[in-house]
Amino acid sequence: MATNEGNMGCDFLHVHEHIVEEVNQKMPSEGVLFDLSELFKVFGDSTRIRILYCLFVSEMCVCDIASLLSMTQSAISHQLSVLKKCKLIKSRRDGKTVFYSLADSHVRAILDQGVDHVTEA
Repeated sequence: MATNEGNMGCDFLHVHEHIVEEVNQKMPSEGVLFDLSELFKVFGDSTRIRILYCLFVSEMCVCDIASLLSMTQSAISHQLSVLKKCKLIKSRRDGKTVFYSLADSHVRAILDQGVDHVTEA
């Protein structure tokens, strides 16, 4: 078995160059991969997931979410700002009340597929 120092000490018999090249051509840029990693970090917090799932079901204001999740409005507002910064939610004002909803169908699909995945038999 040969060792390739340029391949971080990976032992291999044969590299499938055409596969490696194809994957390399289709691989997103480092910047895109970093942004994707940051997006998934946002999904790594159970409070944010609970908020997203609330908004999956219905548009809600901070008071509604705080009541439903038994949390303070301040804590909910903080998490909403994180979700908004990551473009996962959007807001609209109706008088003095701000209502939040999922940003688009992509967020809905991520949540839907995530629930499907973790509830598979």
